[in-house]
Amino acid sequence: MALTLADIKPLSQDKLTKFVIDEFRKSPVLGLLPFDNTVKPQGGTTLAYVYNRVTTQPTAAARAINSEYTAQETKTTAYTVALKIFGGSFEIDRVLAEDENGQVVDNVTFQLQQKIKATEALFNDFFINGDSSQNALAFDGLDKAIKNTSTDMTLNIDLSDAEKVKANWSKFTDGLRRFEAKFSERPTAYFVSRDAYAVIQSVADFANGFTSTKDEWGREVLKYGNAQIIEMGDKPGSTTPIIATDANGKTAIYAAYLGMDGVHGVAPTGAKVVKTFLPDMSAPGAVKKGEVEMVAAVAVKATRAAGVLRGIKITTPKASS
Repeated sequence: MALTLADIKPLSQDKLTKFVIDEFRKSPVLGLLPFDNTVKPQGGTTLAYVYNRVTTQPTAAARAINSEYTAQETKTTAYTVALKIFGGSFEIDRVLAEDENGQVVDNVTFQLQQKIKATEALFNDFFINGDSSQNALAFDGLDKAIKNTSTDMTLNIDLSDAEKVKANWSKFTDGLRRFEAKFSERPTAYFVSRDAYAVIQSVADFANGFTSTKDEWGREVLKYGNAQIIEMGDKPGSTTPIIATDANGKTAIYAAYLGMDGVHGVAPTGAKVVKTFLPDMSAPGAVKKGEVEMVAAVAVKATRAAGVLRGIKITTPKASS
């Protein structure tokens, strides 16, 4: 069964749980990503999700009377992703419970919001950069799945200032079209850094095909065709972009077709992709702990369901003194 966070919200009876789900839904990635919530513990210390990734495409041909087709099978490769546990905790002193103005609720809500933001940022980082061979606590992300495939492309274009954007915007949109043509299904979303998002907004001033609307929270939703362009932000607790700009001023644009036959999330069985553990102010002890937690991973069901366009120059490096 595939669920989005929007699907999960009506299943939650608790008001605070619905608030938590809405906070996670504000993440454009988590808001769009469907989750296959079918993983059950099988013993041991891991939660494994096994699936087949399509690695060759089916063929078809004509045949003459009294002749046979040449047999060809679509090939798949078995992959296993291990769900990872991530989130964070916070602590509140019990003396806050004596405040008559509801300060406990306000503080719990505030701490939940901040911990959710950090958890979203960590999910986004894993979604792009996760590599379990480098960090055993991370799930594998798009960059690892894409590397050295037909959708791992380089454009080498300069959009580093207004004049370069004006001169090269058509080359950029042509590159996007050629990039999209490599996919088995058109991308649902592009994933970019904040700086790259600003540059794409400038390209949109010249190019057709871009549209801008508002989401339910009043934020801009920029699309190229039907694909939403998503800012990935920074790694949790830092100002380091999730999608980096290298020393030469170049960055990458990632893309994915989100769906159960493309790129989707994986979660344990049941409806709770996100869990909260709230402070119990009635229990003994001076300091009460609360937690926010996700158990999740990402599956890439087809090699042509995700891709990356590298070599997009968006800044001019400063000359060293």
